[in-house]
Amino acid sequence: MTATAQSQDPSLPSTIPYMNARIFTSESTYKFSVSSKNRHWIRLHFYPTSYNDFNSSYSYFSVTANGFTLLKKFSASITCQALTQAYIIREFSLTPIHSGSLNLTFTPSIPNSSLAFVNGIEVISMPEIFQSITMVEFSDTSIEVEDSVLQTMFRLNVGGQYIPATNDSGLSRTWYDDSPYLFGAAFGVTSEADKNVTIQYPNNLPKYIAPVDVYSTARTMGPNPKINLDYNLTWVFQVDPNFTYVARLHFCEFELSKINERVFDIFINNQTAQESADVMAWADSKQGVPVYKDFAIYVCDDLNGNGNELWVALHPSVSMKPEFYDAILNGLEIFKVNDTNGNLAGPNPVPSTLQGKAGAEQERRSFGSSLSNKRATVIGGVAGGVAGFGLVAVMIVFIKHKKRKAGESKSTSSSWLPIYGSMWSGTTTSGIFAKGGGG
Repeated sequence: MTATAQSQDPSLPSTIPYMNARIFTSESTYKFSVSSKNRHWIRLHFYPTSYNDFNSSYSYFSVTANGFTLLKKFSASITCQALTQAYIIREFSLTPIHSGSLNLTFTPSIPNSSLAFVNGIEVISMPEIFQSITMVEFSDTSIEVEDSVLQTMFRLNVGGQYIPATNDSGLSRTWYDDSPYLFGAAFGVTSEADKNVTIQYPNNLPKYIAPVDVYSTARTMGPNPKINLDYNLTWVFQVDPNFTYVARLHFCEFELSKINERVFDIFINNQTAQESADVMAWADSKQGVPVYKDFAIYVCDDLNGNGNELWVALHPSVSMKPEFYDAILNGLEIFKVNDTNGNLAGPNPVPSTLQGKAGAEQERRSFGSSLSNKRATVIGGVAGGVAGFGLVAVMIVFIKHKKRKAGESKSTSSSWLPIYGSMWSGTTTSGIFAKGGGG
């Protein structure tokens, strides 16, 4: 059944899709016809509030996609409370579905007493952006990420501002400010490429990997070598233990121009992921050339239950005697990889200082000065962290986003248009909607 929200939180970026929801009283499945050759984003939108006679605080449910468990005993209400947000988006990347039929199933966790709901669903065709990665500290072990289903946990424009999906480089992703995740008081220094520096993607790097706005801003350690040698530039993230994670670090050197001017080591959870990282060497001594590096690490729960953090740290590589004792990072993405049982679901979060800080910072930055009191969507654990409906709460999207001026705020007007060819099997009948704005 469909239901309308009884109140509208001022932080909602738009009424669509958040002011209407589809309520499920029993296991129900959406069926989408999709390309059998491509990966697909699945984005689930949730606004936990009161809908007619339904209180989302009592909603616990699971979501599966063609045998993969995306969410289990999930409470959108608890999650939003823990993240200090009014609404959340969960983003997943599915491997190609050879049958051409995507089955997305919502199942209340407690029959006859719990309900499931969703406000919006996006299914977006995407290219393959993953490959095999060697595990950190295990050079003889690799993970076939291209054969895995992943959940986006964090997507950050390091040293830069919020980038809405409309300004992404073709994959409708949302990029968030990294500052809420910095550890300690050492924030380093942010910088932006000079106007006479052109970001030039090499032939082996498609532009959809990350937008120019990510590669044209950066965070470095600062100009004082003595201070830099005494600390690590560090980001800390809350994650679910007992999963493998992929950390994708984006780099682009637009300040320096020679090899061995800025060389640094990369650490993930106190393990050496990369020694003597030199962005200019990776870019064949060409300034303004983007590169990225993927690292995979398994995060296990320890005996004290403290295995719920993932640390990314940079430190000058002293042994290489670079000209500048410094480090640089332009963008950072963290993905959770499905386990051997095809599961991506973690427990519902509990309130934490780190996540509360992230929510407050995203609220202040995401919608510009005119919307400074609104909170931005956090994908995954943020953001976690990334854009309905008139009468129903599901859509399938195959879109091309129009380029807009960098830093543009999210639109608050509806641009969802009907699309056909998908099926619903469950207790009710629904329309399928798509977001307009492209071919």
